[in-house]
Amino acid sequence: MSLIVTKFGGSSVANVERVKHVAGIVAQLYDQKNKVVVVVSAQGDTTDELIEKALAYNPNPSKREMDMLLSTGEQQSAALLAMTLEGMGYPAISLTGYQAGFLTSSTHSMAKIRKVDTERVENELDSNNIVVVTGFQGMSRYDNITTLGRGGSDTSAVALAASLHADVCKIYTDVDGIYTADPRKVPGARKLAEISFDEMLELASLGAQVLHNRSVEMAKKYSVPLEVLSSLEDKPGTIVKDGIKMENMLIRGVTKDENVARFTLHGIPNQPGTAFRVFSALGRKKINIDIILQTPEVDGKQDITFTASAALKDDIMRVLTEDLADLNAQRVRCEENVAKVSVVGAGIETNPGVASTMFEALRDANINIKMISTSEIKLSVIIDQAMADKAVSAIHEAFFGN
Repeated sequence: MSLIVTKFGGSSVANVERVKHVAGIVAQLYDQKNKVVVVVSAQGDTTDELIEKALAYNPNPSKREMDMLLSTGEQQSAALLAMTLEGMGYPAISLTGYQAGFLTSSTHSMAKIRKVDTERVENELDSNNIVVVTGFQGMSRYDNITTLGRGGSDTSAVALAASLHADVCKIYTDVDGIYTADPRKVPGARKLAEISFDEMLELASLGAQVLHNRSVEMAKKYSVPLEVLSSLEDKPGTIVKDGIKMENMLIRGVTKDENVARFTLHGIPNQPGTAFRVFSALGRKKINIDIILQTPEVDGKQDITFTASAALKDDIMRVLTEDLADLNAQRVRCEENVAKVSVVGAGIETNPGVASTMFEALRDANINIKMISTSEIKLSVIIDQAMADKAVSAIHEAFFGN
């Protein structure tokens, strides 16, 4: 008998038909003599609808009350799935994040999981129940409901799998695995049979939206085998784990991130401590920086350029223009019409031909590169946002063919 933790996203439980389909998948796993835990997201667009409803009542609601409201979306999904399973003759019980033992930090809307007390879940499993748990939520030490932020249900599922020492964590989505590129935009994209935690973490952090990077980090830390597979089709998915076979594939994927902006401080003093002042000021505001470029000195001045999330534009510009006003920058600029395109693969660090192949593909596609960043398993470029899809297709063809 295996212990399996499954997770179904919002599109997988969007309506009655989808919920019944999910119930069939869960019932099949249960009929195979497995212990089954199911983590669910809110149905379809429920979270967006709840946010819209909140703003109609108060344009600036507190994060605590938003957590109270948004957590109800997952509770609906969990209860409806448990009811559906009951109607099919299967023993099922739904639990909130708190009832399932999720203890979190007190940061509303972006809480971190501190501990999962699995006693209640284990007792229900020992009673041969299918346990349906609300993803995305927990409880702080002050007995306040909290939510985990973007990708929270993935993270909930992996945390439960780690705490229960599950045999596998199955992430069901509307795609049937991890591809070398987005198959909806790159016809030649190939599904991977397996991928390493490190490679998947890079893909997730660089714009691939199948798994959230927090869940991959946790799976790697606790060695939780993940399988990404379709909730709509019965076919094998992609295994995410350590110690995979490389199959002579140098590059594992090509991805893009359009939630990027490029910021430049023009003409600031070229003297010790300037870069520290800039990035410590941003760090105090909890702003993560990605690619950094510093130009050579000209007449005692320099430019510092960096990229960060476009969603943080207002906060970043406030720091650069107000908190750092005494730097007397000649100009402070933000470019939002950029994108980051990346290739990921464990073979990058040992193969000097990756960069030339990527840059040649961009040259042939007449795409200009604005910035470049490298690491052991990734190579990223900043380009015009309008060229992002074209760039992904050109780079993918260069490495994988049509």
